[in-house]
Amino acid sequence: MSSRSIRRIAAATLAAGAALGAAALPASAQSSPHQAAAFRPAVVISGVQADSPGFDDRSNYSLNREWIDVTNTSRRSVNLDGWTLSDEDGHTYTFRHYRLDGRATVRVHTGVGRDTYRDVCQDRRNYVWDNRSDTATLRNDHGRFIDDASWSRHHRGGHDGNHHNRRL
Repeated sequence: MSSRSIRRIAAATLAAGAALGAAALPASAQSSPHQAAAFRPAVVISGVQADSPGFDDRSNYSLNREWIDVTNTSRRSVNLDGWTLSDEDGHTYTFRHYRLDGRATVRVHTGVGRDTYRDVCQDRRNYVWDNRSDTATLRNDHGRFIDDASWSRHHRGGHDGNHHNRRL
């Protein structure tokens, strides 16, 4: 092989490597955890009232005093259409046509009611969240895990409060 052919092959190889590197750079930069987190909305379960205050008489008033707060901690609004909130027993609420503004919270009540931009209702006639222990799980419209919150109530040792696996 002549030195001219070797130079052409080397030049072509270098050019191809440079083009491949330039094409791969934006993809790798975009997928870095720091930049992806900057553009990914952070939606979390921020509050839980699993045990409706007062007597559990299954009245709509009592049912709606059982709720889960879902908060968007980012500046951008998030379309929650198709997202689900479920308990350990498989009771599932699906958000329909709901957009959560940036830095906003929506309260998901168990009972029947009129949905607003701050409150939505599951329209159930029975309690969903177990007073003693349960886990609320939030998933996006693709079924991917977003967040959860767990609690359990202990009656031994003199403590009668809720413990969460993570702070709310």
